[in-house]
Amino acid sequence: MVATRRQFEGRVALSALPRLQGSLADTEGECSFTLEFGQDALQVPFIELALEAGLSLVCQRSLERFVFPVKAVQRLGLIRDEAQEAALPPGYEPLLVPEDGILRPLDLVEDELVLALPVVPVSPDSEPVDRTWSASEEEQQAASPFAALAALKKK
Repeated sequence: MVATRRQFEGRVALSALPRLQGSLADTEGECSFTLEFGQDALQVPFIELALEAGLSLVCQRSLERFVFPVKAVQRLGLIRDEAQEAALPPGYEPLLVPEDGILRPLDLVEDELVLALPVVPVSPDSEPVDRTWSASEEEQQAASPFAALAALKKK
């Protein structure tokens, strides 16, 4: 496929991506993608993956559902062993080709969507939370593991 510069495009329902499902508020929607196989000027075999999707996430400020847009283009350098990773040009992510040589396009799409997820999803429309909270004297005393030592020192 690399030598013939094959290109594929398609759509996949988010409900068909099991590793992604646990991170989503719901699995409605789909992801459109294109996969292009090729070799660059240095004869490095690659897959260029472009994808676009709207992922339903739960905002950690408001606890409400929002759609997180994902639009990514990733160039994956095909390698047979980990030692070849150092030889990849800048801008390439390594993709270790299995021994059988079979790549599963939906696995590549799902990997990129999982990597695109924010660690802490926050809707851009949510209001910031006041960051200063004052603790009462009682709460401060209970939170201090050395409060009992301070009481001994005063005697």
